Amino acid sequence: MSEVKNCEMMQERIELALERIGAIPEERWGIGEAEKYEAYFVSVAQFLLLIGQTKMFLEQNALVTATFEELQERNHALYADILPEHYEESYANPAYAVKVLGEEYGAMLSFLYTEMRSLIGFVYEGRVGEMVIRMELFLEIYAAFVYEWQEQGVIPTYESIRQIIYWFASDYADVAAEQRVRELVVPENNFAANIIMNANLSDERYLFAYGEYVSENEITMARFMATLPQETIDTMADTYTEGYRIGFEVSNKDLSKKQTVDIRYQLGFERMMRKAILNFEKLGLQPVIYRAATSVLYNPTLVKNGFFGGTVNRQYEFDHKDDKALFLDKAYVNRKLEVTRTAFEQYKTEARGHAGPAVLETFGEKSFEPVNKPQSISLTEEQSALWVDYRAQAGDIQREYILPEERSFTIIAFPIPEIGECFPELFQEIIRVNTLDYKLYQGIQQKLIDALDQAVCCEIKGSDGNRTDLAVSLHRLVDSKKETNFENCVADVNIPVGEVFTSPMLAGTNGILHVSRVYLNGLEYKNLSIAFEDGMIKDYTCDNFQKEEENQAFIKENILFRHKTLPLGEFAIGTNTTAYVVAKKFGVEDKLPILIAEKMGPHFAVGDTCYSHAEEVRVYNPDGKEIVAKDNEVSLLRDTKPAKAYFNCHTDITIPYDELGELNAVCEDGSRIPIIVNGRFVLPGTEALNEPFEA
Repeated sequence: MSEVKNCEMMQERIELALERIGAIPEERWGIGEAEKYEAYFVSVAQFLLLIGQTKMFLEQNALVTATFEELQERNHALYADILPEHYEESYANPAYAVKVLGEEYGAMLSFLYTEMRSLIGFVYEGRVGEMVIRMELFLEIYAAFVYEWQEQGVIPTYESIRQIIYWFASDYADVAAEQRVRELVVPENNFAANIIMNANLSDERYLFAYGEYVSENEITMARFMATLPQETIDTMADTYTEGYRIGFEVSNKDLSKKQTVDIRYQLGFERMMRKAILNFEKLGLQPVIYRAATSVLYNPTLVKNGFFGGTVNRQYEFDHKDDKALFLDKAYVNRKLEVTRTAFEQYKTEARGHAGPAVLETFGEKSFEPVNKPQSISLTEEQSALWVDYRAQAGDIQREYILPEERSFTIIAFPIPEIGECFPELFQEIIRVNTLDYKLYQGIQQKLIDALDQAVCCEIKGSDGNRTDLAVSLHRLVDSKKETNFENCVADVNIPVGEVFTSPMLAGTNGILHVSRVYLNGLEYKNLSIAFEDGMIKDYTCDNFQKEEENQAFIKENILFRHKTLPLGEFAIGTNTTAYVVAKKFGVEDKLPILIAEKMGPHFAVGDTCYSHAEEVRVYNPDGKEIVAKDNEVSLLRDTKPAKAYFNCHTDITIPYDELGELNAVCEDGSRIPIIVNGRFVLPGTEALNEPFEA
């Protein structure tokens, strides 16, 4: 079927769907028990009609003519129902849906409404086909309720409705896979890049062209960026793109073979992104930018990948993180893997030209303490195992086409206005932190590495209430004149500068890692404690919830990513004391992303090593020594038992300097080389790292 014919057909289908949906609010079929379902379907129908009105608004090119106030009002109307002030009485809230609709149907119908809400992004991008299939799903389920009630005087069975949802997810898995892979590797018809490069960025109305929620954060951010001199914008963008380029250089990867770069950012940073895109073009790279997923077909996660706007309601996202449990089974997983491979095969040439992600992270949102709702849909143990297996196999498929040994990445972070009145001054300080003299750090970090390479393990102990007492086992060097355990990491892929890291040995790595408070992947952990035995997680707990089983479930889901255990994949020493002092000065230690926080003390990553899936790539430090500690006993299984070698996750946990009692390098003869004592560097040659503390 020709593209024109398909567009005409989709247009006809959406018109028919909207016409049918438009009649729902006037229909009266529910009496008695069915009245509550009638009210639900009327509510969702009214939202879908709002989507239809938005479609007409966009087709009339009203984004150009409407006032800022009108655009803001329309944007708010699309998201109002899930804002915290309205969420307690929203069908999108599983607790409310169960309360009103009952335990059997409440959570499932809450999912249905949530899936309909994904139409907001699709209508702004003009993806009519995506709109059609979801509206038709809604109408099919509505028709099932009406028919059963009118013909039999009963509501349909739970399983009959779940089957409709199951086949929706299964039937359109290929559509979603093709779309996502194309978005990832094909730069043509790039919705977000078009806004970045062509919008009038001095007119904040451009923010509403995305269809993302536009909060005061995004508006204030865009206005603030408009006040910065072009020289500052250039510095921000150049640091970001040069880090990306250097990442290829230091890992001996050929950037000239690549054609696309995966740009991820939050609304409000368009001035920086415009300069970055121009910089990337000089490197021969075109941008691929896609919307952070909201539809269950695209596997939305709590950590957003792509472009995204303001956070409407983090509890809403937390409540729906496991909605896939409605249809997740072995057959569905097999189908998802099959269509993913087919999609990558379709775009295999473009995939080989994909260079990897360039990520702009933000920080400063208000603290979020999730509430575990029993009404929310959750995965069974069997489904959790299936999902872990799916993620591993899907990752393997992607790596077949986007080769890890040929790609790289970079990440940089900036605060957002929500962080408070300190925002303008803090923003300038973060620019300074992101552009510190890497040559200075490179030399100091080499002193650390020279000492650490004499050790067989490191001992780390906490202080002032920190209960850390951990021994980390290191690889034995065969030729210390040519080999090293630790990478000298300056400002390339992980901006800002400041860490030395290694993949430790698991055997002999034992003890407790504890932090009093830490934010990981957007979630706060209070008194997080993880016990290791021979490098593998043996036990874990935190103080987030009153019930210990809830604390353990929270950690297993969001740090272990549903694995039964994980290895200690990385041990590192952060050296960016300037960043630490800046955080202390503004009182934002608890707001910093791990990207910066990991440079502010020793940190430990659970999951895969830093060299995951690229262990064969030879990497050298500036002094010419080859980094040989890229594996551990688990990753070495990749040749014999590949399914057991990787976990497809990597979460850094940092002990801040003020909770650190001592860090010693322990030599084979039992002697110790003190590295840090009471939060200060004591190794000769590293004294400059203490100057920010003194200042």
